Order: sequence, then structure tokens, then C-alpha cells
Amino acid sequence: MFLETDFFHDLKFAVRSLARAKGLALTVVLTLALGIGANAAIFSVVRGVLLRPLVNRDEDRLIYIRQSARGIGAENAAFSVPEIKDLRGSVKSINAFGDFSTMGFSMVGLGEPREVRAGVVGGSYFAVMGLHPVLGRLLDAGDDGPKAAGAAVLTYRFWTTAFKSDPSVIGKTVRLDTRSATIVGVLEPSVPYPAETEIMANVVTSPHHLSATMVTGRVHRMTELFGRLAPGATLASARAELRTVYGAMVKEHPEAYAPQADFRIEATLLRDQVTSRARTVLLVLLAASGLVFIIACSNVANLVLSRTVRREGELAIRAALGATSGALRRTLLAESLLLCGAGAALGVLSAWPIVAVLARYAARFSVRALDLKVDSSLLWVGTALAVFAAVLLAYIPRLPSADTSKGLSLSNGSLRIAGGTSRRLRAFTVTQIAASFILLAGAGALLKTLVALEAAQTGLDTQHVLAINVPVIEYGRTHDQIVGFYQETMRRIKELPGVDSVAIGTVVPWRDSASFGPGFEFSADGHVRGPGESDPRAQLRAISPSYFAALGVPLIAGRDFNDADRQDSEPVVIVSESLAQRMFPNQDAVNRHMLWTDPVMKFIDVSAAPRRIVGVAADVDDEHVEPGPVLTVYHPFQQQTWGGRLFVHARGNLYALVTPITRIIRDMSADQPVERAATLEDVRAEVLAPDRLNTLVFGGFAVVALLIALVGVAGVLAFSVSARTREFGIRIALGAQPEKILGGVLMEGLVIAVIGVAAGVLLGFVLLRVIGSSVQELKAPGMLPLAASAVVILVAAVVASAVPAARASRVDTVRALRAD
Repeated sequence: MFLETDFFHDLKFAVRSLARAKGLALTVVLTLALGIGANAAIFSVVRGVLLRPLVNRDEDRLIYIRQSARGIGAENAAFSVPEIKDLRGSVKSINAFGDFSTMGFSMVGLGEPREVRAGVVGGSYFAVMGLHPVLGRLLDAGDDGPKAAGAAVLTYRFWTTAFKSDPSVIGKTVRLDTRSATIVGVLEPSVPYPAETEIMANVVTSPHHLSATMVTGRVHRMTELFGRLAPGATLASARAELRTVYGAMVKEHPEAYAPQADFRIEATLLRDQVTSRARTVLLVLLAASGLVFIIACSNVANLVLSRTVRREGELAIRAALGATSGALRRTLLAESLLLCGAGAALGVLSAWPIVAVLARYAARFSVRALDLKVDSSLLWVGTALAVFAAVLLAYIPRLPSADTSKGLSLSNGSLRIAGGTSRRLRAFTVTQIAASFILLAGAGALLKTLVALEAAQTGLDTQHVLAINVPVIEYGRTHDQIVGFYQETMRRIKELPGVDSVAIGTVVPWRDSASFGPGFEFSADGHVRGPGESDPRAQLRAISPSYFAALGVPLIAGRDFNDADRQDSEPVVIVSESLAQRMFPNQDAVNRHMLWTDPVMKFIDVSAAPRRIVGVAADVDDEHVEPGPVLTVYHPFQQQTWGGRLFVHARGNLYALVTPITRIIRDMSADQPVERAATLEDVRAEVLAPDRLNTLVFGGFAVVALLIALVGVAGVLAFSVSARTREFGIRIALGAQPEKILGGVLMEGLVIAVIGVAAGVLLGFVLLRVIGSSVQELKAPGMLPLAASAVVILVAAVVASAVPAARASRVDTVRALRAD
């Protein structure tokens, strides 16, 4: 009871004491609000994305099974139907498997015709995933088999955004490419993995899935696999059994698993899998916010320590009058709690909108962030940080004892700094600079990467090319009718004012990256494989005449495709420059032949017959924003009707062409989807958006941290100058030049900065080794970001030191000597 009364009295005393130091109190509150607010906001995002439970039933039993072939660059090679059958029949530690294949459909019959991304799933998928409907029903075993009726489930986000949560969609029939399906339900809000889709449909809606090649082709891999652990089984036991069974599969079918491809199987908890892409970014962001908190606390500690030195007389009097160390410490704790409590309150309030901004940022890496909501974690994280900071600040200052106070002159107004206090002030300042250096070097590395990506030459005319998705619709059309539709479309669009050329392609650069995985094996005239080697791989693209002209890609040799390159004419191709140089070094590739040797080709209706090379085009790396040499084979669109991506090269405002182009296409086919119109420049900017956001966010942290640290440097030097006023006055009286005193204080600030940078380099590499052992993506910044960050901090430290240094050089000698 007495303790409570005493502490309440201390709080009242603290309020009066802080009221006499409004400037310091405001600075401390704002600094702590910045550190606490940033950490509370980022922890809320980390918790929502990485720690929040999935809605899936018994998520700790739900696993994702992945097959990789890193030797050919396939981190996720997916599974074929025969492989899934083998695993289902042999693995006992997994009692249920669910399969999922990502497909693109043109959906007609439910609002505007649209291109949708769909998951083609087996009847066991939803049961294995442990998901439930919010409307209607989900797919089950009754929806399996070639004679089942077509059925589809809408994802919750698609239902709420495209159909405004209209319950009447249940029971309606839509056409998905050439098949019909009835909408039977709406899936509950859940993490869309392995792909963000609009619908989930049963296998019968995809003729490709029912084909004999899909059912029997072991190398026809396009299905992702999930499993539910059997009772008593663990993830480790499931992994071991999967590897054993998989090893037997590889031995039994060696032709399907080339040694050079390095085929492997792995299993992880679904929760870990869905958060893997966001984990590194968010954990590094959390570490960055932690550094900001350390900088803020160090800065505030310096302010509090400086104030305590100025209050030594007051504290000494209280000690001389009988106040115990505990009572004095309780007074300091009361002040710290008030300051930190106010800082936490302001920080939590500011964190509220920060969470919304960070959620949009995190959504680039995890769709879970789209559904992020602020909860009580924001409050308790803020409270915990405030209590930690308050205790830290209360126990930093050294208290005077009654014995110490006996020798203290209580009447003089001079300021003295003990050696221990001075060392602590500088230690906190060095800590701020070290943490700021780490953040600045990290931001510099990100900026260097972004600048390199922005400056990379794509080889395309990105500013004058408009890309539009106009997917191929086979329903009710023959091959010639499909070709005729696109030819007439291109002819009409080319007549629009400002249009220079129009073409059809397979993929929109960067936006449709990895559509064909690592590419397909091929060979060419004179190519001989070495012992144990596989044929090289190339990407396959189907394009119309004028494709290269439309995208601004030069033809290096030979000719472009023309209307004579029909389905019934000689098979011809155009190859990329890198392919020509690799397969025909120091030779002319034109009129030589290449052929596809990949066994997958028979499953996707591509002939293995030799094809004459009629042209060589400059490399177009349409998958990587930082282009490199690529092996690409282009088929004429009339011989391979893939794609459905329209490219329009024009002058003026390209987006003004979208409406007339859409009208032209819809006049020709009312059911034709026309979507996602964007210039290639904007497509590339969208792909680079995560890199820009990374640089912006980490750069913001670095700038804020640097400003706080510089305030700390200036504060320490200003306090030092105040304590050494008499010394400076005596030195000037004895003939010291003001310039020398100015240089000495500047050098003092520079030395603190140099020590801070050195400590930052050491601490940074220690953190890199510790964190890098679990976060493989982390890499050390190069010499340029490190050097640039060091220069920025040293220059800024000198600038921050200028004001207290100037003050020291202008000390009034008479006043300084009278001060004591």
C-alpha cells in the first residue's frame, strides 16, 4: 500500500518535473513513437502473414509435396498423373492426396466474357485441403470421372469483387473454353495456393486432362500435389517414405528422370510453403524496424542521461536528505514510464495507418496480406516495447549517493561530466551510427539492384507497344477460322489512326513469365550429344508475321514469316541469335534445320519433324526483367495456334486505342474476352514494383534512422561543448585559435562516426552470418553500397557537428572564466 502511494507520488512529481522540460519531453515522446510505432505496425503484418493460422482444418497435418529438377532450372517441376498414381498407391504415411492443375479458360455466360485462371482439381482436393463453402457446395468424389457433369466453384475474392457477392450465381451454367460447367458453390476465404485463381473446376471441364497422353504420360508434368498426414505420421516420416518410394520410381522409369536434371522430391507444411516467398522480406523488414527501435532508444537514452547529469545537484540534495537509491530510481522510472507510455500511445495511433500501407506492400509477396486486419497485437506489442524502454531508461543513469553529495558544491552552476557518463553518451551515439550504417548499406544495395534493373536494355520498344490479352477460343471454330479471326482482327486494327503494325504472340513479356517452365529439348543439324548429356532446351513461341517489327526487334538474318507459312506448307521456324550461335557457331543458320526432341511435345500436339530455319532474330528475353542470352524458337502462328496475345505498335496515347480495339474485336465475336491492356513499359514497371517498394521502404527506414543518429551526434557534442565551456574559454585566453577549437570538435564528431561505421561493418557481417544461416536469400552488400553509406554517414556527421563546433569556437572568454 505504501509502495503504491509512493509510486503515485513519484508519478505526480514526474509530471511536474517533465513540465519544466517540455522540449526534451516532446523530443523523447516523438522519437519513441517513431520506434514503437514502426515495430508495432511491422509485427502486426508479420503476425498476420507468417504467424496467423490458416483456415484449413488441422493445418498442422496438411503438407505440400514438390518435385524439382534443379539441373534444368525447374524449382517446381510439378507431377504427372502416373507419378501421382504411384505415390498414392505406395505411400502410407499420407492417407489422402489432393491434386491441382493451373489452367487458363475463356469463361462465357456469367457477365462479360473474361479470361479466368482456374484450378482443375480432383474430387478429393477440398477434403484434403480442409476447406468449406460459404455458399452451395464444393467438389467431391461424385464430380470425378469422364462422365461427370461439369462443375465449378468460385473463389471468395472473385465472387465478392466480380459478382458483388450475388448468391444467384449458384446454379448458373458457364462455358469454359469448349466445355460447360455449372457453378455449384463459393469457397470460403482462404489462401489461394499454388495459384491465385478465380474458379476451381472438375477434371471433366478440361479435355486436355481427359486425353490419353495426360493420363499415361509420365513426363507430362503439370499437376501440383497436396497431402494429409496419416494418424501417427510426422512430416519427417512422410518425407523419408516419399523419398524411398520416389527412388524406386526413378529406378523403374529411368527414361523419365534424366540424371542431369537432378530430380528430387520434397514435402513441407503447407503453411510454411505459402509464406515462403514473404518470409525473407518480412523478417528483414522486422529486423530493420528493430534497428530503428535500437536507434530511437539509444537517442532517448542520451537525452535522459544528459538530463540526469544536469540534475545531479537536485538528485544529490535528495540523497543528502536521506533519499535511498531505490527512491531515486523509482523517480526516474516514473518519468520514463510517462515518456514511454506517451510515446507508445502516439506510436500505436500512428501504426494504425502504417499497417494499411505495409499490408499493400506485403501483398506483393503474399496474398494473405490482402485480408490483414489490425488486432490487439498492435496494442500489446506497443505496451511491451514501452515497458522495455522505460526500464532501460530508468536504469541507465548513475545515481549519486549520500556520500558522493558531501563533496558536491550545490551552489555553483557549472556542469561536470564524469568519465563513465561521457563514455556511455558516446557508446549510445556509436550504437545509433552503427545501426544506421547497416540500414543505409542495405538500402544502398537495394537501390543499386533497382538502378541496374531499370537501366537494363530489354531489346524491345516498350514505350510504343500496347499488349492485350485476346485468348484463343476454339469453341465452334476450325483451325482456319481461328487463324482467319486473328488475321482479320489485325487487319482492322492496323487501319486505326496512329497504328504502325499489329501482331499476335504467345506471351506478354515479363507478365506471362515461366508459362512454359524451363523450355523444351531440341536438336539441330550436326548436333551430337556427348555421353550422358541431354539435348539443350529452348523456349517455344508462336507468332504472326510482323511480330518482330511490332516489338522493335531486329531480324539479323533471313526473312520474317508471311501468309504463305500455313499449316499445310513446309514447317519453318525463326530462331534467336544465341540459339543460332550455339548450334551453328561461325556458320549461317538460315536454311539449316532444327527439331524438337522433348518427349513432352507429343502431349501438347507439337510435331517432332525437322523444321527449316528461315530467319534469325535478336534475343528477346521475355521472362527476366534483367535480360540475358536466350534460346528461343519461333513457330508461325498459322502452323501453331497458341497464345492469343495482341501487340499493337502505335504513336500517341496508346491507351486511347483500347476502346476502338475492343469494339473491333467484339463486333467480330461477341464472346471474345479482351483484357489486361497495358503498354510494355507499364508491364515492366509492374513487375519491378516489388523491387521499387523494397528500396522505398528500406530507404525510408535508413533515412529516418540516419536523421535520429545525426541528432544524437549533434546532441552529444552540444552537451560536451556545454560541459567544456570553461576549458574552451581558458584555451582561447591562452592564445588558441578559434579555428583550431572548431576543428577539434568537428574531429570529435568525425571520430565518433568512424567508430560507429566500423562497428556497423562488424555488426552487419555478424548479423549476416547469423541470419543468413536460416535465410538463404540474404547476401552481403557490395563494396559500392558499403563505401557510399560510409561516406554519407561521415559527411552527415561532420555537418551535424558543425553547430556545436561553431558554438565552441565562439565561446566568450570572460563569461567562461566567471562560470566557475
